[in-house]
Amino acid sequence: MSKDANAIGGRKRSPRGQGEQLRREILAAVARLLDEWGSTEKLTMRAVAREAGVAAPSIYLHFSDKADLVWAALEDKYADLAARMRTADTCATDAAEPAKGRLLAQARAYCLFAQELPGHYRLMYETQQPQVDVSRLHLHPSRHISQSLREGFAQCRAAGHPVMMPDEQAAQTLWASLHGSIALHHTLMVEGAGALTEELASGLIDALVSPAVPGGPQPPAADTEAARNIRAILTGDAAEE
Repeated sequence: MSKDANAIGGRKRSPRGQGEQLRREILAAVARLLDEWGSTEKLTMRAVAREAGVAAPSIYLHFSDKADLVWAALEDKYADLAARMRTADTCATDAAEPAKGRLLAQARAYCLFAQELPGHYRLMYETQQPQVDVSRLHLHPSRHISQSLREGFAQCRAAGHPVMMPDEQAAQTLWASLHGSIALHHTLMVEGAGALTEELASGLIDALVSPAVPGGPQPPAADTEAARNIRAILTGDAAEE
C-alpha cells in the first residue's frame, strides 16, 4: 500500500469512530470561510473541502447539501443567542408585570447580542443564505429564536395578559421589528441605536400585550391566515406553490 493510500485530500483518513471529529473540522472550515467572505455566495462543497483538507465526497457523508452545511455552521451562534434570551427571561425582575418584563428582557438580550457581536449577527441575518424549499425551513437554526419568543408570549397569556395576535404571529412581528431596527442601524451607523431599538421593542410589546385582567390565563387570540402560514412553516407542513 502506498503512503498516500490512507489519505484523503492531504488529510489522513479518520479512524473508525472519529467521524464527529471530521464533522467539527468541516464546520470550523465553513466558519473560517464565512468570516473571511462575509457571505455564502462563493461557498461550495469543493471550497470547504480544500479549506478542511478533505475530499469533497467526505463532506457529503455528514451534510446533504450546502444549506445543511451552512445551517450547521451557524447553529452555535443561534443557540448562543437563544440561550442569552432565555437567561434574560429567567433573571428578569419586574414586580408590576413580571411576564411582560420577561418578554422585554428577551428583546433586550436580542439587541445586546447584535451590539456586542455585530459580525455574528450580520452573518446570521444579513447575509443571504442558500435557498431551500419552504418545507425545510423548520430545520433552520433560527427556530430557537422563534421558540423563545413564542414561549414569552405564552407566558404573558398564562399570567392573565390578553395577547392581540396568535403567539406565532406576535413572535414573528416582534422578531421582524427587532431585526429591522438593528439592520437599519447597522446600515446607517446610527449612534445610540441600541437604546432606540429597545424603546421601540418596549412600545411594540405594550401594543401586543395588554395589561393583565382578572380571571387567570387568557385564551389565544383568534386565529389568522398569517398565524396559520407561520405555523405551517414551523411544523414543516408548508409547501411551495
